[in-house]
Amino acid sequence: MKWPVLRILWGLLLISAGILFFLNSIGTITIGEFMWAILLAIGGLAFLSVFIADRNHWWALFPAFGLLIGGTIILLENISPDLPGDFGGVIAMGGIGLAFLLIFVSNIANWWALIPAGVLISSGIALFLSNYSPGLESGGIFLVGLGLTFGVIGFVPTDQGRMRWAFIPAVVLLAVGALLLVASVDLFAYLWPLALIGGGGLIIYYVLIRRKT
Repeated sequence: MKWPVLRILWGLLLISAGILFFLNSIGTITIGEFMWAILLAIGGLAFLSVFIADRNHWWALFPAFGLLIGGTIILLENISPDLPGDFGGVIAMGGIGLAFLLIFVSNIANWWALIPAGVLISSGIALFLSNYSPGLESGGIFLVGLGLTFGVIGFVPTDQGRMRWAFIPAVVLLAVGALLLVASVDLFAYLWPLALIGGGGLIIYYVLIRRKT
């Protein structure tokens, strides 16, 4: 996206902000604490436009997402005050993780960005699910997410070829995470009866069916 297009978008954004503040001044609408969300969003979009104009300026993603996250949290706290207290942490980890993911997407040579992206996004998902499924092992979710991250890294092409070493931690993390998840949902309580039923069925099959052949 070229700078002239960005300037037009910024012009439209400033006009929209001006209209909102004008309507607030004459009492048509009440912005109140939403003003801070708007100001943070404008600041975040400013840094985001720097990255859009030149993908080499990936550093701009961090202040961009930091400000956008802050504005989003303020907005949600005013719209839905009954949200869980750690919901802001979920948004923060997911947002910063997304910033790292965009660094990789913009240039796959920055494969290192996948690791913090996976750590943060997996942590955010684990924290989110822990609010709605208290019995679910959040550590298992985190390890599975991290294992998938290393699995993706193993497929990333580089000048030296694919980084197959990443499959080793991927398999280990996925296995440990899966075991923790299985234990947390007490899946063994269901597997044992199914194993007994299956074993009994095999015995009957071999005794009754196989003897006729």
